[in-house]
Amino acid sequence: MNLSEVASIGTARPVIGKDVLELLSTAMYVDPLTIYREYVQNAADAIDDARAAGLLRADEGAIAITIDPTTRTITIRDNGVGIASDAFQSILTAIGASSKRGTGARSFRGVGRLSGLAYARELTFRASAAGETQAHSLTWDCRALRSVLRDFDDRRELPEIVGAITVIDETSGVTADEHFFEVILTGVPRIGDDRLLSPAAVSDYLAQVAPVPMSSQFTLAPDIDAQLGSLNDIRRLVITVNGEAPLTRPFADEMPIEGGRPLCLRECRFIEIPSVDGGIAALAWVAHHDYEGAIHASTNVRGLRARVGDIQVGDSNLFEDIFPETRFNAWTVGEVHIFDPRIVPNGRRDDFERNVHLANLKNHLAPLGREVAVRCRTSSRERKRIRDFELAHLAALENIAILEQGSLAPNACEHVALAVDMTVMKMEKLATPDNLLNGEGRERAAIEDVKTRLETVTRSTASSSPLERMAPERRANYEEMFSLIYECAANRSAAKALIDRILAKIA
Repeated sequence: MNLSEVASIGTARPVIGKDVLELLSTAMYVDPLTIYREYVQNAADAIDDARAAGLLRADEGAIAITIDPTTRTITIRDNGVGIASDAFQSILTAIGASSKRGTGARSFRGVGRLSGLAYARELTFRASAAGETQAHSLTWDCRALRSVLRDFDDRRELPEIVGAITVIDETSGVTADEHFFEVILTGVPRIGDDRLLSPAAVSDYLAQVAPVPMSSQFTLAPDIDAQLGSLNDIRRLVITVNGEAPLTRPFADEMPIEGGRPLCLRECRFIEIPSVDGGIAALAWVAHHDYEGAIHASTNVRGLRARVGDIQVGDSNLFEDIFPETRFNAWTVGEVHIFDPRIVPNGRRDDFERNVHLANLKNHLAPLGREVAVRCRTSSRERKRIRDFELAHLAALENIAILEQGSLAPNACEHVALAVDMTVMKMEKLATPDNLLNGEGRERAAIEDVKTRLETVTRSTASSSPLERMAPERRANYEEMFSLIYECAANRSAAKALIDRILAKIA
């Protein structure tokens, strides 16, 4: 089609249909809990604006979340800058027309507030700005919206539909020094395990993704905050759920794991990642531990995670492709705080827009992935070495116990003693400095104990075995039978226990 043909089409007005609302609500936010992230993100920007305007001190930003499973209602209220009455309608009825793009704000597409449309019967926004004595509210009728979306014959355009399913109201009783924004979801449906209305699930989720402070139980936190603070402002919030203690990040020095050893975070490794033009694109930190395997999901710290504006982007698997083997991501505890504004979260905030700046970030993270992989493999080898040493130690002690039992003929005893000698050689090889990372004193002591006991039992001429009191021929028969039991038994410990019982009977 040439330019003249394009011009002949005329100046037809673009049509924006109702399906845009479906794409921006139901289709955009698949995980119900992400609506909390979206509203906390908007609240964080409003609190930053209030701080910049002098309405709040740096430590006064707060978000209060109230979840009522009985009435199936969720309320999210922040003490941010609010919205002035003369701008209320234009801001809250605009879709994808945010004025925050390019300002450094966390949210900038103007669609995040629509996330609740898919998860409520009614969605209400209520706000007031400093100096005003009234609050304004806008309520979306979500059931009416879903009815419109299902009606194939409804051809109305987006502005007309929004006008038909929203109601704006004004209420008094607000003091002039109040400033807030409130989101109210009414008639929240039960979805799956009803996590949307579970205070525990919401708290766990927000502790991971929201800009809340580190726990006082995490002694590495001051170092992490100092490193981050040297490169960027740390903008933390006080977030409470149903009036409980403010949320903190899930990291701690020691995190219990049901049915396993606790996860202990011991030291922190920091990496400054340069941008393509020489600035600082990001700061990554990794907390090292014993690397005993994939970290249990219940700790809520598994994986190298991304944060922009101190809010998590994606899930714990976002950076798994920087590791030589993706499984090592699940062995890792750490974060990548991204400062370069050209590394942009996508619309769903579950990944980043693909560009050269993201590629640069991942290229610089790859050595960190290899370093963690080396630690994982080294730890695996060490655990195998310890396991092999312990098995050899048990085998040596088992054979010494057989010798101490005095149930075998001299030639059979020599074979068992030789087996102990061979096992001691294996233990010494496993405990050599080249193979040893820790536990040298304990393992050397175990080897010396085996040697001492072997020497004692082989040099001893006295025996408390009842076979000593038997006639040589009868004793030889028993010794042959006991040798056969040991040779044929699948479990030498069980064989020894059986022979102990036989010896007790004939004593």
